[in-house]
Amino acid sequence: MEIKRTNSEDLNFISLVKDLDFYLALKDGEEHAYYAEFNKITALQNCLVLFENNEAVACGAIKPFDENTAEVKRMFVKPEFRGKGFASKILSELENWAKELGFTKTILETGKRQTEAVNLYSKTYNIIPSYGQYKNMENSICFEKNL
Repeated sequence: MEIKRTNSEDLNFISLVKDLDFYLALKDGEEHAYYAEFNKITALQNCLVLFENNEAVACGAIKPFDENTAEVKRMFVKPEFRGKGFASKILSELENWAKELGFTKTILETGKRQTEAVNLYSKTYNIIPSYGQYKNMENSICFEKNL
């Protein structure tokens, strides 16, 4: 396993995000178009791609939310590679990177229908009231973690 720090221009990251968007369109149904507005990857400077045997299989990113908080975005593991701890590894690396950049907290939003994601985040994050554009979205569940 290898993890590469990159940005949103990385072709492997772009390919994984396309897979993620396809997966989310199936899960979110009619709400997908709304969520997609907030998941653009243009100009993300802090992205990770995880490789297994030289194949890009997982990704994630962080972006500044405010002065002290980084928002975790675009977490994804290809379905055939799930259950190997890759999502936990990506999340941990994103948190470490956020700390290096001077952030003291991470936040994130996921959909209640993404049960695997909810289970992952519930292990080390606290549920918080929905923030920003997710405030009135019934499907959204938001989390935070002090670093």
